[in-house]
This record gives sequence, C-alpha cells and structure tokens, in this order.
Amino acid sequence: MNDFNLTAILMNPEYSAMLIKGIKLTLLVALCSWTLAMSLAVCLLTLRLTSLKWAQNFVAAYVSYHRNVPTLVQLMLWYFGISSLLPNALQAWLSEHNAEAVFAIVSLGLCQAAYFSEDLRSGLRAIPSGQSEAARALGHSYIGSMRHVIMPQAIRNALPALVNHSVSLFKNSSLAMAIGVAELTHAVKEVESQSFRAFESYFIATVMYLALSLIIMGAGAWLTKRLTIAGAR
Repeated sequence: MNDFNLTAILMNPEYSAMLIKGIKLTLLVALCSWTLAMSLAVCLLTLRLTSLKWAQNFVAAYVSYHRNVPTLVQLMLWYFGISSLLPNALQAWLSEHNAEAVFAIVSLGLCQAAYFSEDLRSGLRAIPSGQSEAARALGHSYIGSMRHVIMPQAIRNALPALVNHSVSLFKNSSLAMAIGVAELTHAVKEVESQSFRAFESYFIATVMYLALSLIIMGAGAWLTKRLTIAGAR
C-alpha cells in the first residue's frame, strides 16, 4: 500500500495541468449553466404570473418535469437523444466545439431554471400586492413594473434559496463526467487511473469542491447582507 503523498500528484506537471484544466472547465460549465438558468427562470416566472391559463400550465409542467426527473437522466437525454435529432450540419459544428460541454450546460441550465423560478416565486409572494399596484399607478407597464419594482425585491427575498441552489448547480456539474466532459471529477479520475493514488486524488477533489462551494456560499452571504442593508435604508 502506498503512503499518503499529495506532492506526488500536485508536483507532477502532467497531473497538475489536468487538474487545472478540469477546474477551469467545471467553472465554465457552472457559470454558463447558472446564467442560462437564471435568465430562463425570470422568463418562466413572468409567464406564470400572467393571466394566461396555458402559460401557467406550461410553467407548472416544466417545473414538475425538471424537479422529478434525475439530473443525470436529463443529461443523458440531451446528449444521446435530443442531439441525434439535430440537423447534421449542427451536429458536426457541435462536435468541433466541445459538444459534451455544450449539452451539459444546456441540460443543467434548463434543469436548474425550474428551481430558480420557484425560488423567485417564493420571494415574490413576500412582496405586498400594493407594490405592483403602485408601480402601475406610476405608469409602468406590466413588464416595466416587474423589471424595475417587483423583481429586484423578489430577488432580494429569494437570495438565500438562490445561493443554496447555485451551490447545488456547481456540485451537479460533476455529473457532466457521465457524458465525457473533462471537468474536475473526470480529471481526478484520470489522475487516479494513471498515478494509482486513489486516496490522494479524491482527497484533492474533495478539498477543491469544498473550497469552491464555500466561496460561493461566502459570496452569497456577503451579497445577502449588502442587499438587506441597502433595502433597509
């Protein structure tokens, strides 16, 4: 049995390069997925708040699907199923531009949008109805009142839940390994298979995921405190 030796991995240029590349791709997938998820969540919430019954039913069905189907299954569906339905030219373009990462971003973003939209809806419920009426009385349209008056308050109320789900999104990026994305978990697995140091490899992965998750949580706590103080003035 090998002795525990982190330097055998960290001081190896090949292994350290693989880990750094994995971290970069993990952060890229997480950031792009978060951006897609938040943008779509705002659109879903806006649709759900309209008086259109079909829009409300569509959003409810969307949220129910993504909250009840495992994220890994959704990743597999996009990469192995939906990708095969795309035009050949688009499939060729994607294969030349890291298709695995693209489909991971799309599937994770679409999935997390369901959670973000529910977080925003919960934050919206805490806003008095008079806020919307006052915004309309001042001449704002429905979209204008949502953009300038309602949504900023809803995001402030929903921020703790949004931070928690952002951390979950970051951790779920490790599932992209299942479709061949060379992110951090994939890189660690490759390092372990080449170095035969399983404990050290996965210990490094644990520390990295823990550190990055704590950074996200710390940034969320700082932002929550700042917005709470600003809103109290």
